[in-house]
Amino acid sequence: MDLKRAKEIASSPVMAHVTHEGHQVYIQSVDEGTQKAKVYHLKNPDHRYEVHVHDLTEQHVVH
Repeated sequence: MDLKRAKEIASSPVMAHVTHEGHQVYIQSVDEGTQKAKVYHLKNPDHRYEVHVHDLTEQHVVH
């Protein structure tokens, strides 16, 4: 994922389907300087960590 899209998702009130290493995550914030995002697994919101935005994948869900 690119930095711009990660920032859009983090600031959007609409939940996007984003994964990191196969797990669905929520992007809390994005640091432009380090290009890292603070995320947490949806199934384990207490486990928060940082990942490089390029390691995130947005899944487009078709309804």
